[in-house]
Amino acid sequence: MNDLKYPIGPFAKPLIIEQSHLSEAVETLRHIPVKLRQLVESWSDAQLDTPYREGGWTARQLIHHLADSHMHSLIRYKWALSEETPLIKAYDQDAWAKLPDAFMPISSSLALFEAVHEKIIGIVETLDNDQMQAAFIHPETKKERNLLENTLLYAWHSAHHFAHLERLAERMEW
Repeated sequence: MNDLKYPIGPFAKPLIIEQSHLSEAVETLRHIPVKLRQLVESWSDAQLDTPYREGGWTARQLIHHLADSHMHSLIRYKWALSEETPLIKAYDQDAWAKLPDAFMPISSSLALFEAVHEKIIGIVETLDNDQMQAAFIHPETKKERNLLENTLLYAWHSAHHFAHLERLAERMEW
């Protein structure tokens, strides 16, 4: 796809989430941190400070966003598994992308992204189908999201932003 905002298309939840969907999502979560590191760890500051699309965050902000967002996801798994359908705390991702740590070197966020994915996979791989039905409520949508859907969503989110960075590198011929 040539769409700069949704290079792999928007998230589309299957009507029925099959085991194959979950397996594919887990494999994406397992491999994307290494792919991300391989893609961006040699980028210069000038490259990292390039917006991935007009009006979008810089590559650096996007990498920090991945770590921040997936850290929130990990906490949501834990809440859903330890409380009865908790109302989670949302955060303003655009405000977070302007905080000082969004302009730091990317090494800490690459390491955090790897560690968070390792923990998420460690949780997901130990849960049975009933446990994957544990859910939380997002305060903005007021909708329940179970862990099965959350796993698919964050696998998509990983691939979505990886594609932003990959397309940027292709367009810039890096």
